[in-house]
Amino acid sequence: MAGRYLVTALRSRRPAGVRLYSTHEDLPPVRSKIGKREVVGYGLNGEEAYLDLEECPMPAIRFKEITPDLQLIKDKEKADWKKLTIQEKKELYRASFCQTFAEMDAPNGEWKSITAGVTVGIGLALLLFTAVKTWVYPPLPVTFDQEHQTAQFERMRQLDVNPIHGMNRRN
Repeated sequence: MAGRYLVTALRSRRPAGVRLYSTHEDLPPVRSKIGKREVVGYGLNGEEAYLDLEECPMPAIRFKEITPDLQLIKDKEKADWKKLTIQEKKELYRASFCQTFAEMDAPNGEWKSITAGVTVGIGLALLLFTAVKTWVYPPLPVTFDQEHQTAQFERMRQLDVNPIHGMNRRN
């Protein structure tokens, strides 16, 4: 049975296009996404991607592509680092990384939007509760007021309700 399917599939196969026989080599799919950035390590899960994470401090690719100005500094980097200025060292760092650890740890103010969302949610819930209580539920029966509660309590005492464990028990 499987042989018949194979023969049918092979007979209905169309001739391959010219593209399959081309000698032109495309860049790998990852290369087309990262451009001319240098791959410098394994990264997170072996993917060639840039991520600023404390858990994975060494990304697989550099943050910036190598420009002619940056190439001059990189050539200078191969010599003695003491000859580099502070500004050149910062440019080299920023070419490899987007943020420092201090910038990653800095608060971003996200708590403000979360607090605002929670406050709005609680406010809407209270508004809905009040609206339902006002316009949907019927008013409470008259037996819920203090006068009727006291009268009911006195009536239960007169009838000697629950004399063993209740309010009318005798010591």
